[in-house]
Amino acid sequence: MKNAVLSELFDQMADIMEILGEDKFRINTYRKVGRIIGDMPAEVETMLATGKLAETPGIGKSSLAKIEEFVKTGTITAHKQLLSKIPPTLLELLTIPGVGPKGAKAVYERLNVTTIADLKKALADGSVAQLPGFGEKKAAAIQRGIEFLEKSTGRIRLDQAMEAAELVCAFLQNTAGIEKIQPVGSLRRRVETIGDVDILVAAEKGEQIVKAFTSADFVQEVLAAGPTKGSVIIRTQTTPVHVDVRVVPGESFGAAAQYFTGSKQHNVRIREIAVKAKWKLNEYGLFQGDKMIAGPVEEEIYTKLGLDYINPLLREDRGEVEAAKSHSLPELIELGDIKGDFHVHTDASDGRASIAEMAEAAKKLGYKFICVTDHSKSSAIANGLSAKELAERIKQIHKLNDKLRGITILAGAEVDILADSSLDFDDKLLADLDFVIASIHSGMGSAREKVTTRTLRAMDNPYVNCIAHPTARLIGQREPMDIDITAVIKHAAETHTALEVNAHPYRLDLKDVHCKMAIEAGVKLAIGTDAHSVEGLGLMGFGVATAARGWVTKADVLNTLSLAKIKAWAKAKRPK
Repeated sequence: MKNAVLSELFDQMADIMEILGEDKFRINTYRKVGRIIGDMPAEVETMLATGKLAETPGIGKSSLAKIEEFVKTGTITAHKQLLSKIPPTLLELLTIPGVGPKGAKAVYERLNVTTIADLKKALADGSVAQLPGFGEKKAAAIQRGIEFLEKSTGRIRLDQAMEAAELVCAFLQNTAGIEKIQPVGSLRRRVETIGDVDILVAAEKGEQIVKAFTSADFVQEVLAAGPTKGSVIIRTQTTPVHVDVRVVPGESFGAAAQYFTGSKQHNVRIREIAVKAKWKLNEYGLFQGDKMIAGPVEEEIYTKLGLDYINPLLREDRGEVEAAKSHSLPELIELGDIKGDFHVHTDASDGRASIAEMAEAAKKLGYKFICVTDHSKSSAIANGLSAKELAERIKQIHKLNDKLRGITILAGAEVDILADSSLDFDDKLLADLDFVIASIHSGMGSAREKVTTRTLRAMDNPYVNCIAHPTARLIGQREPMDIDITAVIKHAAETHTALEVNAHPYRLDLKDVHCKMAIEAGVKLAIGTDAHSVEGLGLMGFGVATAARGWVTKADVLNTLSLAKIKAWAKAKRPK
């Protein structure tokens, strides 16, 4: 959690410095430091104590001193000093789409605008449109940005973004003149939350495509409509979503897909390689002088630059460019590698389908197994099973397995880790299960040491095979526990315990950077949908994408093993 706060502080310092017109090099340095800290899989305190932070590329002596100050005091003097130079409410303007630091600087210095309310008045009386470099078009865009901000609840979950993209892509598929359609941006990279959905289209008559898109029945509000780009708010079943459709000619589609997929940091690295070769790379193509040498096909951009093709899931400037140069990119796990689901609930606890129904649905997905993991007794709100009920459930699963063909049900349980670090069921009962996942469902706001200790002690149990949703976060609803994830991963490796990648889009826990940290420590991952219905089994792709963003391969994941190997892996931890 400190990493996120510290990352935000460095970004905010960069924003203030840009508003004040200070040195661009320092501004870019602060932004880079903020990104590095935000991407760190380990806690900044741990990195600082071990000396690894000082060795991290991009963290200079000045930035390191500021980080040390924050860890010791919770504040950064330089940040306080910068804040004192501007009205604090001025930073609110940066939350408006279309208003960056330069825009905030202009309206502040020329119109004395310091709040969103001030800006709305200046827009209403025409003052903003009269500013140099603004005009009516820019003023109208800012007005729409304010309106969208007021209507929007902020970033949306990955599943919500995908719902919007599928709706728009299905509509565009039936629009005349379109050659190709590709979701791009953070959605294509499967980032856990999305600001707006970007769709790229290859077509010759851009204005015609934009007109059709902005006139669609699902459009709630048109924000912009030009010859090559349409920007709208659409209404899905769950939430309003900002969607942009960009139209490019077919000869530029590959370059545009690369450019608009991002991330920004990844693209900077790719453009640097092009510049060194004395070429120019942009959304229209890769050019040697005026000659296009790559553009229609995305893979060609990377090949021409001497790189292996980089999967969009890895494009975050976390070492993928270097790996592509040295031909050492991992072969990422794919949905087709998955042979079963380790986290499934039934109507015995808080699910909505029977064991047999869940097994048949899993079989249709091509799975060889599912692990039924109904809640334990302490999860009263989830109708958790008593010890007696679980024992009966195990017998029921064995009888079903005698009848089923083509799929095997593993008898499991999601066992609560109690406040005193003990488990909800005794070892004798746990020994009768094929696979045990343990998780924290209460006391999540407890001190760091307490929630960490509870998890570590659970892993010490010889019958616990996996820790489910290790940080207990709910995206957009609940912050992760203040847990020492570095210690959890280290102990998982020591105790032959897997860590879950919970595939539910509300969780995605472990998150991508923690997945990378886990596999580097030699920890096996188990992907589970946490399905409470037949439909819930279909969430596996979210977990696979999250794992892949963490550089996870097929060999790192238990779900890819045969049933015999899974049972042998689980048995290896148990007393001989």
